[in-house]
Amino acid sequence: MATMADVARRAGVSAATVSHVLNGTRPVRPATRDAVRAAIEELGYTHNTLARSLVTSRTRSIGLALSATGNPYFTEIVRGVEAGARRHGYSLLLADPHDDPGHELAVVRLLHERRVDGVLVAPSARPEAMLGYLARARIPAVFLDRLVGDGHDQVCARNEEPVAGLVGHLAALGHTRIALVAGPPGPSTTAERTAGYRLGLRRAGLPYAPELAVGGHPEADGAKAATRRLLALGAPPTALVTAGSAMTVGALRALRAAGLRVPGDIALACFDDFPWADLFEPRLTAVAQPGREIGTAALGLLLDRLADPAGPARTLRLPCTLMHRESCGCPGR
Repeated sequence: MATMADVARRAGVSAATVSHVLNGTRPVRPATRDAVRAAIEELGYTHNTLARSLVTSRTRSIGLALSATGNPYFTEIVRGVEAGARRHGYSLLLADPHDDPGHELAVVRLLHERRVDGVLVAPSARPEAMLGYLARARIPAVFLDRLVGDGHDQVCARNEEPVAGLVGHLAALGHTRIALVAGPPGPSTTAERTAGYRLGLRRAGLPYAPELAVGGHPEADGAKAATRRLLALGAPPTALVTAGSAMTVGALRALRAAGLRVPGDIALACFDDFPWADLFEPRLTAVAQPGREIGTAALGLLLDRLADPAGPARTLRLPCTLMHRESCGCPGR
């Protein structure tokens, strides 16, 4: 079995240089790094990360706790994290807390027991127990997608202005009864998107009608039932904003069951674009979140925290992109 000394001889460098390449402990010239990696490949050398961790207390592994990994948006986050981790020589341990506070705590504890250097967490609606554990154990952590208050490293998309923009766009098309299917209470995303809905109405000079804002429906079935209730109102909405991709699917199922055409009978605009949104008929006008960029930025914040544990906490808010299609009632672009 090849040793680090064998790799050093084959690459024509010192064993210390090989160590720096493997562990990222000191910058190495690209040509030297390539020579070391070529020697590793030729010799079939396997680096003993565990043995190194016993000396340095670092395992060069990162835990990622993320629910709803089947959601294309969260899949993009995972890709952003994984690409960054691989680039910096870290392995990634992925766990699904199922958006449940108790399971969230168990998952974070399990990742800690696996001796990860730090964790990235998309927090649940009630993350207090998990936050307390991280603080007591002094585990470097970055929160993504949802905010958990001041004093933490965190990164997420901007939510309020994009939703306000959707509402304003529908109002400009002549709609005065614009409804919102929002997410469950608790997460910052729900609060911000609901605030954006109200902001859009206010800017358009439209009154806020509580019966038109329905929440607590993160999944398709709940959103379908909520949309049915909206359609059953004495004065039903003529336009609908959905606050997530699963909610969009549920709303579309309710509209189809009611025999309503989009946008002929009711306009639809969505927060959270997904890969097949332009395959619907009509194509869906939607706000696209920067999922991969959020994952990359979260990984960067965590690496910065590992390098400087005492540095100030940072919150990053990344812009979204409007994908303007036909479901809002406009001609396709």
